[in-house]
Amino acid sequence: MQDRAYWITWYDLPNAGREDYKNWLHGIYIPKMLSRPGILWGAHYQAEANVVPLGGGKGRVSRHAPEGEVPGGTQFILIFGAAEPHIFVDPPLSEFHAGLTDEDRAMLATRQGERTNLMVTEARVAGPDGGKDEPNGLPSPAIQLGSFNADSPKAEDAMATWYAQWRLPSLTTVPGMVRVRKLTSVAGWAKHACFYEFSSLAARNENFIHYEDDKPDMVAWSQKVVDTLIHATPRAIVAQRLWPPVS
Repeated sequence: MQDRAYWITWYDLPNAGREDYKNWLHGIYIPKMLSRPGILWGAHYQAEANVVPLGGGKGRVSRHAPEGEVPGGTQFILIFGAAEPHIFVDPPLSEFHAGLTDEDRAMLATRQGERTNLMVTEARVAGPDGGKDEPNGLPSPAIQLGSFNADSPKAEDAMATWYAQWRLPSLTTVPGMVRVRKLTSVAGWAKHACFYEFSSLAARNENFIHYEDDKPDMVAWSQKVVDTLIHATPRAIVAQRLWPPVS
């Protein structure tokens, strides 16, 4: 059964008690979530600091949600995959959380700047490292995840064309690329997301950052599209997987 639906949570944690939270999440919460019928996998990521964005320099993202409109957590990303989106809302996760122990709910309450999105696959492509897929569609050891809205219906049309004609096809030959999923929202602030998977952070940094540089016409097209997008965070989040552990 292939995953096509994702429950994504972005959040921060205080430094105090962080390791206790991680041990609880990996040892208790994620297994409880995976016991829900239809959930295929769970993965927990920690964001990398001082990441060089696509294109180098300061990156291309220049427009962001107004301050206070979107919770600002960026340190951790928790993702669950399922075949269909309604698996996450029938019953809803709020009901699932209400049935947890007091200790579990206390741990959940330590999250700061928490934001969630329920999303589905719009399109996906495999890269040269696609043969290194993890079981059940589990995402790769290193990811990049950006979430955003377009500023108009016309901009959405242009973005869809760009993804179909350039961005997704161009990534199928980037070394170290495992898979790219273009996502759209069922519920949550961001209507769109792009979910890149790499065999390692080193492979991402070596092969992805400047992959467009010898195609100035495509760089210009990419910048034109990005200029119409309103991002939830200062840039797409690059992160490495904490759980399941990377072998």
